[in-house]
Amino acid sequence: MSSSLRRGVLAATALVISIAPLSACAAGNDAQTLGVKPDNAATTVGDIQIQNATVITQPELNAQGPAVVSATLFNNGQQEQTLDSITLPGSNTVVKLAPATGAGPITIPALGSVVLGGKGNASALIDNSNEAGKSGEAQKIVFRFSETGDVPIEAFVVPAAGFYHDYGPTGVPKPPAEKPAASPSAPAEGAHGDEAEEGGAHGDENGGEATTTPSDPASASHEAGH
Repeated sequence: MSSSLRRGVLAATALVISIAPLSACAAGNDAQTLGVKPDNAATTVGDIQIQNATVITQPELNAQGPAVVSATLFNNGQQEQTLDSITLPGSNTVVKLAPATGAGPITIPALGSVVLGGKGNASALIDNSNEAGKSGEAQKIVFRFSETGDVPIEAFVVPAAGFYHDYGPTGVPKPPAEKPAASPSAPAEGAHGDEAEEGGAHGDENGGEATTTPSDPASASHEAGH
């Protein structure tokens, strides 16, 4: 083999060796990213970016109870915005919004973010889980922000199980406890007292008949004669 050919082979081998670690590193990063990246809806409108939008229903298929909208809201602008409403087009469903603490609107700070759903986070509650859509389907929802306006998105509907358990609604509401049957109440002490008084009254009547001195003058004179 000529020296020039040998040098070409060595150069090609070195190039392959130098590329291989980069390829492996890239594959590893991609694999890791895919392993943790939720397969959920995301969109960006103006300064607002929405990620991981989901509608989380009750864990059981036919369970009665609330559902929630869960998402991460990013504000990439220099001015804070408020989340004014969330609606489900085509329905009369009301989504109740509440900040993580206190009262008032949910505020997304400038260059900041807010998480909807989960313990200690802001919440977006749908009273009736049956109005939130069926598990496995996509539900169109519209986020309305104070500056950006409406941001529509197709959110996946999932049950509050597995990964979504901690972000979903509370469990199935417990049925109201049955009231125990009323037991006959014992006679009040006053009742016995009244009876006693009644008895006394009867006793007086009886006694009165036995001991009362006749008031008839004729009877009195007759007794005096004896």
